[in-house]
Amino acid sequence: MLSIVNRVLLGVVGLVLAGVGAVVLAGWPPFDGRNDVLLSRADRTRWRDTGWWWPAVIAALAVLFVLALCWFLAQLRRRRLQEVLVETGDGEGALLRGRALESALLADAESLDGVERAHVLLRGRRTTPEARLGLVLEPRAEPTRMLDGVRAEALERARSSAGLERLPAEVRLRVARHGAERAR
Repeated sequence: MLSIVNRVLLGVVGLVLAGVGAVVLAGWPPFDGRNDVLLSRADRTRWRDTGWWWPAVIAALAVLFVLALCWFLAQLRRRRLQEVLVETGDGEGALLRGRALESALLADAESLDGVERAHVLLRGRRTTPEARLGLVLEPRAEPTRMLDGVRAEALERARSSAGLERLPAEVRLRVARHGAERAR
């Protein structure tokens, strides 16, 4: 959701800035006369006696530009791993869709006893993927047993089936909300 908001906000800011730039360059109102400028002579010369003013303004604009460029480039970065390179032994390798490996990991994690629901995300490079798992445990589940099960079953099966030497993972555990039990 946050990435959608970021992209929409970036697009709106870009369109507004492009529109303002086009208005100024084309000389449309309110900048349609010969003497209509963004900074008047008085505004430009007000700080002439202080030698730090214009370098400070230029530096601030440069920092603002670099921050905006970094924000833009961060929007283009993919959060999810699209494919995993599976070593086939012939030197070529095969490509496995990242979503397929995520689905297999998800099915294995949700099949563990004590897991109510799970979420899986693959990140990293296609030769060295990393898994992020979010598990919502049932109220009476044992976290250490769940972690052992995820490591021994789900992650090991995914690692061996994809032909990976290792598959590092970050597992986040939460307990499902449940109502209070009452003694009778």
